Amino acid sequence: MSAATTKHDPYAVFRFQSYRDFFWGMFLSQIGMRIQTIAVGWEVYERTGEALALGLVGLVQVVPVIALALPAGFLADRYPRKTILMFSLVGMTLASICLAMVSAMGGNILLMYILLLVDASMFSLGRPARMALLPQLVPKRLFSNAVTWNQSIFQVSMVVGPAVGGYVISIHPTSSYWLCALSSAVFFILSLRIRVMGQPCTEGVDEDADKSIFSGPKFVFTTPLLLASLSLDMFAVLLGGAVFLLPIFAKDILGVGVTGLGWLNAAPAIGALFTTFFIAHASPMRRAGRNMLVAVAGFGGATIVFGLSQSFWLSMAMLVLTGVFDTVGVVVRHTIVQLATPDRMRGRVSAINSVFISVSNELGGFESGLVAHFFGPVISVVSGGVGTIVVVLVAAIKSSSLRRLGSLQDVKPAVENEGMDGTVSKSTG
Repeated sequence: MSAATTKHDPYAVFRFQSYRDFFWGMFLSQIGMRIQTIAVGWEVYERTGEALALGLVGLVQVVPVIALALPAGFLADRYPRKTILMFSLVGMTLASICLAMVSAMGGNILLMYILLLVDASMFSLGRPARMALLPQLVPKRLFSNAVTWNQSIFQVSMVVGPAVGGYVISIHPTSSYWLCALSSAVFFILSLRIRVMGQPCTEGVDEDADKSIFSGPKFVFTTPLLLASLSLDMFAVLLGGAVFLLPIFAKDILGVGVTGLGWLNAAPAIGALFTTFFIAHASPMRRAGRNMLVAVAGFGGATIVFGLSQSFWLSMAMLVLTGVFDTVGVVVRHTIVQLATPDRMRGRVSAINSVFISVSNELGGFESGLVAHFFGPVISVVSGGVGTIVVVLVAAIKSSSLRRLGSLQDVKPAVENEGMDGTVSKSTG
């Protein structure tokens, strides 16, 4: 009881300067990336008028995540994570500057795809390091508190970014890319002040480099709880992701234009924001596995209603609900990933996690665009929501470790190569 009481202080991590710098840097960069995402989607659809072109935006961004995941995870466990993070921020800043120039000159769409590929490559290179850096910024006892606040600041940026993005695009579209570049540059400057704590990143790394690179996937696929939570979220969002089709719904179905598009993009984050703050201040979940299954099913149901809606406000309400349900799954998944993984492997496991996330988001966008191209946007969204519910039913039947998962506070690091089943332990470790 005393440990739980200590962890329940929701603001403890903000006493550490390094975490505050990381926190605000992440906040600003996430806002910038969301603004740029809105701008790219709107500009591509305005200039091509094709749903498939929107799907390709997702495809070019997911390819680097898959291609660079293993080497990026290995680097994050072998070299200073802060240095890798800063290098990726420089690359992202330069890519956004180039996108701004291409947009201003009305350059070729193919060139925009290439620059998006570069931007996604730099982001993917730094992503495992950024995710694995978090445990080195705060004491171990405050780690779960930091994870929760990181999720909440992500949701704030998801609200602010699209709302600001829609407004900026309506006035001066090119400025969206400049704002993204500025946000990455500010994160780089704040990163200069970050000081890590704890053991060096290289401790415990396998001597055999090849085995070290592939030990991340091996660890994930031999830890059933970790694999189940990642797979459920990936397939559900891959099938149920309607975000990439929002320009079509805003312009052709709901008739609300670019300003409405900004609010539609912000709607899931509005629901997610309130849910995250509620989770941060509430008592720990007692049946996290059940909550995750119910939440993902709810995500699918809200997606179906959104696809059938022709009312802007009903569509907004359903997107808010997708944010509410998605946040429950995200908090459970991220906490499992971080707490069930030994620190020496967090870079490599975070890389696998990033693949699951991006496959569900960007590749899900390509899937949605492809289905919309042949069958229309409504069928694409509704069928995806139905598929999400089917995935939940399969996961509920097949994964006993996820069904039995109780409090997240009881999850402790699984032991590499011992075939641990990933179930919770009565020791908080």
